[in-house]
Amino acid sequence: MDETLHIACIGLGVMGGPIAGHLARAGHRVTAYNRSPERARQWAGTWQEEGLEVGFADNPADAARGADVALTCVGNDEDLASVTTATGGVLDGLARGSLLIDHTTTSAAMARTLGEACAERGIAFVDAPVSGGQAGAENGQLAIMCGGPDEAMARARPVMQPYAKAITHVGATGAGQTAKMVNQMCIAGTLAGLSEAIRLAEGAGLDLDKTYEAISGGAAQSWQMDNRWQTMARGEFDFGFAIDWMRKDLGYALDEARRLGLSSPVTALVDQFYAEVQAAGGNRHDTSALISRLPKSDSSK
Repeated sequence: MDETLHIACIGLGVMGGPIAGHLARAGHRVTAYNRSPERARQWAGTWQEEGLEVGFADNPADAARGADVALTCVGNDEDLASVTTATGGVLDGLARGSLLIDHTTTSAAMARTLGEACAERGIAFVDAPVSGGQAGAENGQLAIMCGGPDEAMARARPVMQPYAKAITHVGATGAGQTAKMVNQMCIAGTLAGLSEAIRLAEGAGLDLDKTYEAISGGAAQSWQMDNRWQTMARGEFDFGFAIDWMRKDLGYALDEARRLGLSSPVTALVDQFYAEVQAAGGNRHDTSALISRLPKSDSSK
């Protein structure tokens, strides 16, 4: 690492917590804030066991005060506004010339609004949603899609490298969020196909391991197939990214499509499939639980 930075990490969830840890391991001075004190205490204990020094603040403004960079990773548009532009938010603490990187998945409109608020204060801004799930965050292997000015991106890239597998500057402010919408639409469609395919293989009495071996080396191969085929077949759905969050993301994607005058019938249909899983109590199951709405055939039970 060429430069030691003071970095404020706002949000210590499934993604934000591991990100903060990677930055501390890289030698940066990290100050964290989380709305849930219990979650903050859990991370504090984990980091202490590892010998990492991470400071904690009582609010986002205090965490960001004196920081070179602030990272935010919270839930949705409203959550992001509450920790950035609201009184006591990050923008109350960051100084002119600092940098804000947002890893929350939000609407593109929210990214543009926050970018404008930062520009008014002389703060550089990059919207940088991530993909790779809990495992990607923990292993420092996230794919990060970014929007913002070239100068801000050049400053943000080395900050993100300790926890990234790939960092791509897609375009202007908001482009990162739009790319994340594209990402989520692809995942939703893939999981819908996988769900039906697994049920067909089961119903036909195929050996699922052999079927996976037969098709995973060809054009049907995907990350979801490689990582979720077996767990979907076993009914295991505890892998970090909840259906509640996927529906939030798909909602942003469908809103953006409508704004652009586009039709997204497959995404809209899969979104309703996820709503069925939610209604059955699967809100906190991961996105591969889409298969749970499809009953097995009598021959496969």
